[in-house]
Amino acid sequence: MLTAADITTYSDDQAPPGVNPYLPGQAPTTDFAIVPYDPDRPATYELVAARVRAALGDTALNLAHVGSTSVPGLDAKPVIDVDLTVADNHDESSYVPLLEQHSFTLLLREPWWYGHRLLQQQEPRANLHIWSPDCPEAARHLIFRDWLRAHPDEQQRYVDAKRAAAQHTHASGGHSNDYNSRKQAVIREIYGRAFTALGLLG
Repeated sequence: MLTAADITTYSDDQAPPGVNPYLPGQAPTTDFAIVPYDPDRPATYELVAARVRAALGDTALNLAHVGSTSVPGLDAKPVIDVDLTVADNHDESSYVPLLEQHSFTLLLREPWWYGHRLLQQQEPRANLHIWSPDCPEAARHLIFRDWLRAHPDEQQRYVDAKRAAAQHTHASGGHSNDYNSRKQAVIREIYGRAFTALGLLG
């Protein structure tokens, strides 16, 4: 069972020296196009989720639509983000081969950061994040999603941060890791207000 401290304490663990989290032939994206809200996003998520359930059955303990595309009205990259909880995300043999049979490709593994694995699907475009039960990062994703849904002012603040991060990252020739780093401060400011409102911070 997660505690308030678990949820409000971030892990910034990085890859060990010399370790590349990306699989051979894979690399962080340089596409940060932010597009207007698409009302088909919920249906697209359901399509992706149905493929995951078809692939994994009861191995999929929980699925959730997260990230910017899960917030109605929010501009976002045209990629559906999905959080998938399995019994043990380190046990790739229990889910990766089955997902690969349903058009997903393993992109990276980060065992030092909550055991995170990322698979991608190209049509429709989707990122599938794999977590084990009681993962603080997955819990934060739901808090962030629900907070943005309920607070339009925070939505605008986040969109502005995303656009600025995308612009600066493009200009500097960076990639998705740089983009994520540039918007992190604003994300954590928003988290702080959400955590306080939810009584998770003293």
